[in-house]
Amino acid sequence: MSSSLLDRRPSGRSGAGADVPSARRRWAALAVLVLAVVLLSVDATVLALAVPALSAALSPSAEQLLWIGDVYSFALAGLLVTMGGVADRIGRRRLLVIGATAFGVASVLAAFAPSTGWLIAARALLGVAGATLMPSTLSIIRNLFDGRQRTTAISIWSAAAAGGAALGPLVGGALLEHFWWGSVFLINVPIIVIIVVGALLLVPESRDPRPGAFDLVSAGLSLAGVVPLVYAVKQVAGHGPSVHALVAAVVGVVALVTFVRRQRRLAAPLIDVSLFARPAFSGSILSNLVSVFAFSGLLFFFSQYLQLVRGYSPLQAGLRELPITVASIAVIAVAGRSARRLGYGRVIGGGLFLASAGMLGLAAAESAPSYGWVAAALVLVGLGVGFSFTLSTDAVLSSVPRERAGSASAVSETAYELGTALGIAILGSLLSVLYRRGLPDAAPAVRESLASASGTGDALQLADAVTSFVHAMQVTSVVAAALLAVAGVIAWRVIPSGRPTAGSPGTAL
Repeated sequence: MSSSLLDRRPSGRSGAGADVPSARRRWAALAVLVLAVVLLSVDATVLALAVPALSAALSPSAEQLLWIGDVYSFALAGLLVTMGGVADRIGRRRLLVIGATAFGVASVLAAFAPSTGWLIAARALLGVAGATLMPSTLSIIRNLFDGRQRTTAISIWSAAAAGGAALGPLVGGALLEHFWWGSVFLINVPIIVIIVVGALLLVPESRDPRPGAFDLVSAGLSLAGVVPLVYAVKQVAGHGPSVHALVAAVVGVVALVTFVRRQRRLAAPLIDVSLFARPAFSGSILSNLVSVFAFSGLLFFFSQYLQLVRGYSPLQAGLRELPITVASIAVIAVAGRSARRLGYGRVIGGGLFLASAGMLGLAAAESAPSYGWVAAALVLVGLGVGFSFTLSTDAVLSSVPRERAGSASAVSETAYELGTALGIAILGSLLSVLYRRGLPDAAPAVRESLASASGTGDALQLADAVTSFVHAMQVTSVVAAALLAVAGVIAWRVIPSGRPTAGSPGTAL
């Protein structure tokens, strides 16, 4: 690629693997990376509003609905560590382009899925492709920017991730007003074209100059550890303890323990597990996971609430979720300044406390006649999650050497995707269990889900179903609030609150 095209200047940065573009090109490259992460985040939540239309077209069971929602994140979480190591070795831009192309193909397969099984498989393929994109975007940012510029860039990236997740229902609502449910996937294709072209023209290549040999055994162990363990949690949450869940949990734990021991022995590990001994790193990863856990679980069932309980159309429901999006984006303006004044630990912990208060407010507002109280609670959740996610991501990347940015990004994104998958699986399963418990004598279709109950035409049973669903949502919101509060205490106490220096936000960590 010609130097005139990228307007390059020598950087002298270790591990970059190439010259870095000028300031103008760096921020243009950031726009491409942000577009990629918005696409991935939107795709994680865009199906929320499509559940009623999808249920009518494919007739999935309640368990299949959960799989459609979270298999995407399961695949992402299981492969992110591996793909972070691959990005460090073959080149982050190269993997970004490969992954984006695969994501476009998988989107077409999902859009025209003729059955529930097909759609679940297509969503899994989307997750595999997405796993190649997430670590590439963050690690490229780590190499493009330094100091306060990096804090700003990561704040924008984080707002795009959180805002994209909240934007998913709005995008889905707008499409579902005019098109069939598959349009929520087909819209990905033109965006993928922009990302691929933009990456080739604007994003410089970078890699670890001394990555060592790629360890296939470690890659297999990371996958064998994450996926069975999350599956076990999902099964217990939805159906109670079982032999299958126990076996999956044992397999997952054994694989993860073996993985960690292997990483300690390798000269070039996929993950430098010694990083978890750093409070900034481990505390930030935990904060990231829990905040996204509550956020994703909320969006999954809240979109159904707005349509099936409040009676809004898909587009109207999406618009009423905008307070979360706006609040999470607004955090960009003050996140870095707050961390410099108060320290990372206090601001991340405070953000989690704020999100917890918002969840409690939402539990109370869900039965209120006015939407205004719901909107106020959503603002608190958006602000709190925005602070936590933005600064925890910055703290993770600031605490590692630049040449290991891909692996550190993969750990951060694994926490994000695990949070998404667990939020949908655990909170979604808890809501389903509570919903059914409130309808012991109802018809099978009514007990299956509120979407199924809406199609029965039985007004009396539908009223009971709505009451049970709202109660289940309130209890689930309280559980999410409690988890956020606990995470806030941990973040406040574990993540150091030494004020970052102007030159490098991570030096005080």
